[in-house]
Amino acid sequence: MTGPARDDPARNDPPRNDSAGRFRRLELTVRRRVDGLLQGDVDGHALGPGSDPEELTQYQPGQDVRRIDWNVTARTGEPHLWRTRAQHELDTWLLVDRSPSMTFGTARTEKVDVAEQVAAAVGLLTTGPGNRVGIGLIDEAGLRWISPRPGRAAAAALTRLDAAVRQGSPTVSLSDALRGLGARARRRGLCVVVTDLVAPDGAIERPFEWEGALRRLTARHDVIVVEVDDPRERELPDVGEVVLLDPETGAQREVSTSDPELRLAYALVAALHRDETAAAVRAARAEHLRVSTDDDWAAALARFVKDRRRAPARRHRRTS
Repeated sequence: MTGPARDDPARNDPPRNDSAGRFRRLELTVRRRVDGLLQGDVDGHALGPGSDPEELTQYQPGQDVRRIDWNVTARTGEPHLWRTRAQHELDTWLLVDRSPSMTFGTARTEKVDVAEQVAAAVGLLTTGPGNRVGIGLIDEAGLRWISPRPGRAAAAALTRLDAAVRQGSPTVSLSDALRGLGARARRRGLCVVVTDLVAPDGAIERPFEWEGALRRLTARHDVIVVEVDDPRERELPDVGEVVLLDPETGAQREVSTSDPELRLAYALVAALHRDETAAAVRAARAEHLRVSTDDDWAAALARFVKDRRRAPARRHRRTS
């Protein structure tokens, strides 16, 4: 088994109670490896005042005659003009899952730690003039909010979160949290949802209860779903008799991991669940990034940012 990469952000991370140290290390990681995502002014979804041509339409009285395309007007015999894509500062909302299922971790760290670091990195990456970042937290208190603030301040707030995540069933579902996010994010912008996509009762069902709420959110915003998992959620090791515990319900079950048929069945169900969650996210028109407790989240985020830059056009096709 290989060890962590030399510049893996999970390696030698400062303790949870050293929020200043955690923030400095996070800022260094982002600056060195994934800086530049959506900084400064960004193109809006709605058509409106701006500089980049987006749509050719027939001229209506009262519109700006300086936008008339005279070549098209000459060909068609009717005046046509370009409408432009609106440009504005970026509003970002981060929805971070801190429910008990996120406390699981058998590799370098727990899922909740990865989730908070990725969310904080997005806060740093969206720093720019006029940009604001709001935060929603799903935890034992239900759904609570940290008011919008500059990206760097939002990232610092995430590194100061209490490390304790209480056990027991969460008081709010992911679908309810997504609906709450839609109500908060009034102006069109970017919504980043960081979660493990695990149902509160551990059930694997289709359709997923959060699909409808996610689809409604993507109808108005650019949405990125960051799914956090752990290698033991994908396959079981052969370690003999073990007791499995559901952290959200407290239910326990004793199983023998030495049974190859059990391990195979577990892996098949886990793979099917991963495929179906990915399909559901795509069907809702959200972007999807997977990170894991046994992987370098900064490298995964950097790859995602690079791919996102290569295909920016599809994110501007929604119109009001």
